[in-house]
Amino acid sequence: MKLVIIEPLGVEKEKLLGLAQEKLGGKVEIVYYDTRVTDTKTLVERAKDADILAFSNLPFKKEVLENCPDLKMISVAFTGVDHVAMDYCRERGILVSNCAGYSNTAVPELVFGMVLSLYRSIVACNQAVREGKDKTGLIGLELEGKKFGIIGMGAIGTRTAQLAAAFGCQVYGYNRSPKSPDGVIMTDMETLLKECDIVSLHVPLTEQTKGLIGEEQLRLMKPGAVLINTARGPVVDSNALAAALEEGRLAGAAVDVFETEPPVSPEHPLLQAPNLLATPHVAFATKEALYKRAVIVFENISGYLEGRPQNVM
Repeated sequence: MKLVIIEPLGVEKEKLLGLAQEKLGGKVEIVYYDTRVTDTKTLVERAKDADILAFSNLPFKKEVLENCPDLKMISVAFTGVDHVAMDYCRERGILVSNCAGYSNTAVPELVFGMVLSLYRSIVACNQAVREGKDKTGLIGLELEGKKFGIIGMGAIGTRTAQLAAAFGCQVYGYNRSPKSPDGVIMTDMETLLKECDIVSLHVPLTEQTKGLIGEEQLRLMKPGAVLINTARGPVVDSNALAAALEEGRLAGAAVDVFETEPPVSPEHPLLQAPNLLATPHVAFATKEALYKRAVIVFENISGYLEGRPQNVM
């Protein structure tokens, strides 16, 4: 069988291929590409002879997959699979596995980097020092005692709750299915939005969550509240969030994700809004997380080859 690693996976080539050899033990022929491309023609050329594909958040649509007649399995080096033509994969019987769990530490840690940056005006403080200014207008807020709301209480949401509790926050949670994590006040989404000083989103992108936070939901939030989105861009209506910031209905927001992968157009409405902290989809991107992810990629493939598929989507 031929495994095609169609783009770099964030781990040095030698280390990645050594890990592949360790986990797969020569069971597959490995073809590795050290560049990322997105055009259909090149993707087809790279993938057309593959039995197994590995890639991260590279958009992989039907137009590519239908030109891969031997393809049997995809190991997605990502948690979400909304960038893959899943309906076509199911129709063709192509097994798709994800890498759930690899960023359970990385994402919550960035959430708190964002919250602290907003609460303590770290970016503005840095600029003030460089411009020879003092702390005038830069008095911050403390996390202790704040109501911290988490929408989506999966593994990442649960870890975020633990960190919020460690900061002394009162933690609220909302989840579509019943959950009762320790130390979290589970409630409905409307109550969470109305009560919380900080709201952090941790839901996958589905038809049900697209536009989950729009104008109506933003109007429920406190004027001094902040919104953090490290989930998926389309979960939030960007125009509505930009308007809420422009009108001072929210104190601030931090986003790591947009409707498309960065680079983001400078004309994007959120980049024109005040009190908006933006990062280029890096929440998952730590050296530790990317190595964990690579391990799971090859364990998924090994499991498939041994007839015990795992992390199946």
